[in-house]
Amino acid sequence: MRIIPLSTLKKSAQYVIIQRMKPYADRTPDSQYRNLLEKIMREGRRTMPIHGEEARSLVGVQMRFDLDNGFPLVTERDLTKLMNGGLSEHFAFLHGARTQEELEKWGCKWWKDWVTPEKCAIFDLPPGDLGPGSYGPAWAAFPTAEGKPFNQIVEVMRQLKEKPFLRTHIITPWIPQYAIQHSGLKRKVVVAPCHGYLHIFAYPETKELSVHHFQRSGDVPTGVPFNMIQYGAFTLMVAQFMGYKAKELVYTISDAHIYERQYPFVEDLLKREPKRLPTVTLNPDIKDLLDFRPEHFTLTDYEPHPAMRVPTPV
Repeated sequence: MRIIPLSTLKKSAQYVIIQRMKPYADRTPDSQYRNLLEKIMREGRRTMPIHGEEARSLVGVQMRFDLDNGFPLVTERDLTKLMNGGLSEHFAFLHGARTQEELEKWGCKWWKDWVTPEKCAIFDLPPGDLGPGSYGPAWAAFPTAEGKPFNQIVEVMRQLKEKPFLRTHIITPWIPQYAIQHSGLKRKVVVAPCHGYLHIFAYPETKELSVHHFQRSGDVPTGVPFNMIQYGAFTLMVAQFMGYKAKELVYTISDAHIYERQYPFVEDLLKREPKRLPTVTLNPDIKDLLDFRPEHFTLTDYEPHPAMRVPTPV
């Protein structure tokens, strides 16, 4: 990802603005993320999650980001340093990465705490292996009755190109036989997929495209802003692949929660007024979804509040 002044961007022949957002001065500050934090703190049910720490949780919440109004990168704290990492992880999984070694080739290193020999042994996996039920295998090598792995990304993109009007452009990270666990069934993934359930909507008559992203479980102070980057980028990428305009990212979270140790940090975040969302542009020379890399993204017009490190028990 590059961060350059908008004046420089306009002079660059390589980075032509295809995804035309409103001028920054005309955008409305987006308070959806802040409102969600506030609602969970006020109305959330107190639960004891599997991580052994109290949390406040709401079931079934939604944010809708009009991409004319900017890219869904929260402004309540500076997340510039997360952009490259979020994109790198996303690209790794789009290409089927399953192990820590494969993820690190894409510049993603933070999974190492999840794939220690001790944690992998719980699921009968070798050290460094996220498991056959993780995002990469689900998206790029979904198991089938016929035995040949099914690449959801490639096949859905082909369907989208050939039959954009269909309502079946759906991608899932959930492989039930690897994600469910009980006394008679051992889970085969170190972390059951939390996000990445995607429904793509294309409108050929107006050349517009929207994505509905569903997240089964969302750590709203830490994980959700990271995932918003990934699926905001995914929406822009698919739109460019289609030659369409990215219209909307609809973001649904089934279990939206805040952990107890995060409460004081959230209280501080709630004192900060939301600002206008930034601009993200893509290198227009990239036409294939799987050819995108972090350096093909440019972030401008980002004026967030100061950075804040928010802890998480996971």
